[in-house]
Amino acid sequence: MAAVAPEPVEDVLTLTPSEGSEKQAQVGKTGDAEAAEPFDIYAAEYPDGGAKAWLVVLGAACTTFSTFGYVNAWGVFQEYYETTLLQDSSASNIAWIGSIQYSLVFIPALVSGHFFDRGHLRLPFIIASVGLVVATFLVAQCKQYWHFLLCQGFLVGICSGVLFGPVMAVTGHWFKERRGRATGFVAMGSSIGGTLFPIVTRKLIPQVGFSWTLRIIGFILITTLGVANLTVRRRLPPKHVPGGLLNPAAFKSSAYTVYCMSGIVAFLGLYTVLTYIDVSATTAGVSPDFSFYLISVANAASLFGRLLAAIATDKFGAINVIAPMTAVAAVMTYVWPLARSQGSFVAIAVVYGFSSGAYVSSFMLPIYHLGEIADVGRRSGMAMTLTAIGALAGPPISGAINTASGGYSAVGYYAGSMVLAAIVLMLLARYLALGKMWGKF
Repeated sequence: MAAVAPEPVEDVLTLTPSEGSEKQAQVGKTGDAEAAEPFDIYAAEYPDGGAKAWLVVLGAACTTFSTFGYVNAWGVFQEYYETTLLQDSSASNIAWIGSIQYSLVFIPALVSGHFFDRGHLRLPFIIASVGLVVATFLVAQCKQYWHFLLCQGFLVGICSGVLFGPVMAVTGHWFKERRGRATGFVAMGSSIGGTLFPIVTRKLIPQVGFSWTLRIIGFILITTLGVANLTVRRRLPPKHVPGGLLNPAAFKSSAYTVYCMSGIVAFLGLYTVLTYIDVSATTAGVSPDFSFYLISVANAASLFGRLLAAIATDKFGAINVIAPMTAVAAVMTYVWPLARSQGSFVAIAVVYGFSSGAYVSSFMLPIYHLGEIADVGRRSGMAMTLTAIGALAGPPISGAINTASGGYSAVGYYAGSMVLAAIVLMLLARYLALGKMWGKF
């Protein structure tokens, strides 16, 4: 099969005065990485603003809305499948659909990140956008467990992952001093999606049925992904980076290795509350007509957590912000099984969503500082793929613990402990990177 040429490096690489550069730099179209203009010319002059840069942020936010925001609505589907469509399947088995979605948001980053570094963005982006819409329409036709597993678990997950990985890397092409803020705004798209999709799903199913609800979601995705395809652009030319799909040399950095481990451990516990808060509230006696709002409440609160992280990480450093916020999420995970009333579940959803949102929006930021920007796509791709191990295993482990124990107390102890362990590894990574216990990182 013939190799696909990298997308041309066109006028989007022009650095205009309004974008922070006094000189105009035009790059001609290139066919490969080696033919590109010197990478350092462009890497040295980040726009850190301007119309093009903020349009990229808009498109990237539409992408996270359509991918992570969509996937973060899984809790509503979990509850609906348990009580209606898949009553013969266990909670743990149904959770595999959601956990496969979560993990596949990260796993394709290993491939998409490598292709991104070599100049390929537009073609994979278009294909994955079409695939995500088609997958959503296919879910509308699903009847059996394996149908949902293939269409909603694997196909939605893979397409989301191909889209998600590059938009987190491309933001780093346009921002340096304001990178945390820009990344936070991008991540806010997933909060908005995670707020709206559960409400849309739960409200429309009784009115138009499950199939038409998924079709309406598909039409929403056509709109948001259309905006993303029109606005997301890379700025830096491709650069030849030694090695292939993997860069094992990155793991010679103990800080990078430990930070990747922290991501695996964090996601073993982080999505547990978001997955089970709806069904656990119903079990505790909260009306099903209200319990589904808890996922939207958590995702809405996460928007403010992401906004805080977006502002604070540029000033204080990513780990210095996300570590204490994640500690609050761990405490809420321990407390969650103790909730018995509608008010207590709402309080937990708000605090948990706010604190966990800061971590999810900013956990990739330290990766930018643990190697060269030219290799950021591949390096972040490897980190995301490893993180997927936790995202894949976490919810089913929690479901199995729930089935074995007959309640959520043991689930909370397990998930909260995983999140706390991740914080310890984060702080260790900071120490290894800085060579001291405290500093901006």
